[in-house]
Amino acid sequence: MGLQGRVALVSGGGRGIGRAISLALAADGAAVAVNYRRDEQAARDTVAEIDQAGGTARMYRATVDDYQHVAEMVALVEAELGPVSILVNNAGIASRGLSVVDTDPAELRRVIATHAFGAHYVSKAVIPKMRGLDRGDIVMISSLASRGLAANGGPYNMAKAAMEALAVTLAREERTNNIRVNVVAPGLVETEMGRRLMRATAGVTDMRTLDASMPFGRVCQPEDVANVVRFLVSEQNGYITGEKIYCDGLLV
Repeated sequence: MGLQGRVALVSGGGRGIGRAISLALAADGAAVAVNYRRDEQAARDTVAEIDQAGGTARMYRATVDDYQHVAEMVALVEAELGPVSILVNNAGIASRGLSVVDTDPAELRRVIATHAFGAHYVSKAVIPKMRGLDRGDIVMISSLASRGLAANGGPYNMAKAAMEALAVTLAREERTNNIRVNVVAPGLVETEMGRRLMRATAGVTDMRTLDASMPFGRVCQPEDVANVVRFLVSEQNGYITGEKIYCDGLLV
């Protein structure tokens, strides 16, 4: 799935699913811009691993829910690596698991701003240059949560639903510009966020103890999600846009 000559920007690209996506796209030949907000060391480690493997990567700090930060980051990426032809909107935060009545309005704004506003801002910033390229791809990393819409998850459910609405809108707007826009929706994944969730909701400290109860005998790994992304942005995907692909091993 050769991505040589293409530039990928992965928001939240230094940790968890974002890190796996950054490594996978770099392995396929893309130059990768690893965005981070606070965890500079994780971003630095991800870039170093790509460099050691012979790839090209740089790290860029920006808070995606601030459009000025985003615009400055994208301008710097374009100056240093070139126009972005692959955007993975992955940056996200968890909500606190409270009912609508008990949710702090500030939390609601923060979660929706990170997932939905952030995806909108970064997409807005990269698309003008992306339109002039031979091909563009935008992938939104959503969640199984948007299908189940479980109780006590209002901010997160709303944020992911809004992100998915944005994806379909963009797919319709940008198809004539040869830009494909798709959604990948994982279920439970073994990341720090997944570990925190399982500790809080089930008292599970080692997620691998859940393997026997999971589809295919193991908890989903970040690399499983990354492999879906690398297909969607590759030449192997010539005709898929506006779609949502679940990566949860379940049958509905």
